Amino acid sequence: MLNAPEGSPAGRTVMTAGVIVAALILQVSVANRLPLPGGVTPDLVLLTVVALALVNGSLTGLVAGFCAGLAADIIPPADHTIGRYALVYCLIGYICGLASDEMDRQSLVPFLAVAVGALIATVLYAATGMLLGDPRASWTIVARVVPLQVLYDVIASPFVVWAVLRVTRRYERGDRPSSRDRFSVPSARYGGGRYRSRVGSRL
Repeated sequence: MLNAPEGSPAGRTVMTAGVIVAALILQVSVANRLPLPGGVTPDLVLLTVVALALVNGSLTGLVAGFCAGLAADIIPPADHTIGRYALVYCLIGYICGLASDEMDRQSLVPFLAVAVGALIATVLYAATGMLLGDPRASWTIVARVVPLQVLYDVIASPFVVWAVLRVTRRYERGDRPSSRDRFSVPSARYGGGRYRSRVGSRL
């Protein structure tokens, strides 16, 4: 499917759903079991939503964020009010999707988007918990969790974002070969830009 010569909206939807499901499985089976200091773990689902939003724009980011958040609300060990992650992730997806056009010009955009997304997501999740009367949500806990959450997410972001970009690029390569490449910045960082300039000089 990812190497199909012709893409379609349905195919992109299936690809996006598959990426989100993979992130949820890794979050529950791997990330949540990491014995990291502070009892905080990287949010792989949030990173996946950020990556999808940076690649496809704010609308996809909003829809992917809502679906991923709703799934995270339901999958055990869910111990909070259903809808909190759905609200937070869809807002993060929309906000990060607004920066998708900067992917071609600024190589630091993914890292900044992850840091800002982790910060806003943690604060919004705590704020909704306070409104709903969650005793575990307090500004004291937020002040302790936010720095660690942002740090862990930024550390994990190169791996998650790169994987999502890689999968999406494989799909889109056969879909729009002549359109503007959203992945020019990451490719350039791994030597792709040098290769293209060398080929261009020969032509």
